[in-house]
Amino acid sequence: MNFPFYIARRYLFSKKSTHAINIISGISVIGVAVATMALVVTLSVFNGFHDLVASFFTQMDPQLKVVPVKGKTASADDPVLMKIRHLPAVEVATECLEDQALAVYGNRQMMVRIKGVQDNFDSLTHIREVLEGDGEFSLHAADMSYGIPGLGIAYQLGLGYTYQQPLKIYAPRREGQLNMADPTDGFVEDELYSPGVVFCIKQTKYDKQYILTSLDFTRHLFDQDNRLSSLELRLRPGSDFEAVKTEMQRLAEGRFHVYDRYEQQDDTFRIMKVEKLMAYIFLTFILIIACFNIIGSLSMLIIDKRSDVATLSSLGASEHQIIRIFLFEGRMISLMGAVIGILLGLLLCWLQQEYGLVRLGNSEGSFVIDAYPVSVHPWDVVLIFITVVVVGFLSVWYPVRYLSKRLLRR
Repeated sequence: MNFPFYIARRYLFSKKSTHAINIISGISVIGVAVATMALVVTLSVFNGFHDLVASFFTQMDPQLKVVPVKGKTASADDPVLMKIRHLPAVEVATECLEDQALAVYGNRQMMVRIKGVQDNFDSLTHIREVLEGDGEFSLHAADMSYGIPGLGIAYQLGLGYTYQQPLKIYAPRREGQLNMADPTDGFVEDELYSPGVVFCIKQTKYDKQYILTSLDFTRHLFDQDNRLSSLELRLRPGSDFEAVKTEMQRLAEGRFHVYDRYEQQDDTFRIMKVEKLMAYIFLTFILIIACFNIIGSLSMLIIDKRSDVATLSSLGASEHQIIRIFLFEGRMISLMGAVIGILLGLLLCWLQQEYGLVRLGNSEGSFVIDAYPVSVHPWDVVLIFITVVVVGFLSVWYPVRYLSKRLLRR
């Protein structure tokens, strides 16, 4: 058996001559455990919010989105896009064209983003799951084009789920000169009719900006015949997502970007990652402070075991072995705190997932969810364990070596 480890284990669990040493050792373990538990719970809550936001975006965002590198639009017949949409792994491909326009209803008006899609858009996304109203997902009927506004737009324009009058849409003409005698001649005007539904994704970016309609309507409105601003794709179940994305990027030849769902919302998820990183750094500082208790505990233990150190030295124990005894003592305290803290953190996360112990508000329905979301990621747990062990080991290394050498020189 490892001699220093054996002695350190006996010191850790044996009763000391000074009872305060046992108390301080217990406090050290508790301090490390609490800091570790806080890391597990906090990072898991950030993961929960990350997954929650991602679930909202999946209602509208496709699995993969191909957009031109230069300019706002590309030809729908572009050979590169044709190759991408005909890959064996692609199950659904939808051409989309979107741009800014002015929406007018009665005496109200606002700038909106008109997104024209093909009829299979509901097969590409989960848009049907976020529709509210008495109608259904429909983009056109005969020569009429339907417009499905976000809930925020419907509220600001006073549309309701079903608007009785057509919604007028204005977009500037792409060609020609503006006639100052008749400024309205510089705009293309068209009308959208209500299918009896609005969508509610609970994301301001969509609910207060977007109106979904048919692709033909947007091509006429923006004078972009046979053009698209993006090709949106859904893969067949079981496809190797990363391999397919890599193949699409190879086919794109630098002319098109291929974005997954997280890259489509890069700003949002980057902010969340930075927030999670800052929380990790701050809690690690708290962990470092908690490790000062270990230093205090080991300092008192070294003083308490002066006679034992002298005996071990007389029996032939080297200075290096004696130092390792107290190093092992500090490391075991760190390991115990790490294991206990992780187990307690996982228990709290499970209780929050099952019972929603910590609520977001006092009244039901005030928020999108009633309790803080929690999602435990295994790699976060591994990172936390490594962090606690490394911080604990480093915090005791110098003080133990310094105090032990001073004790041996006496």
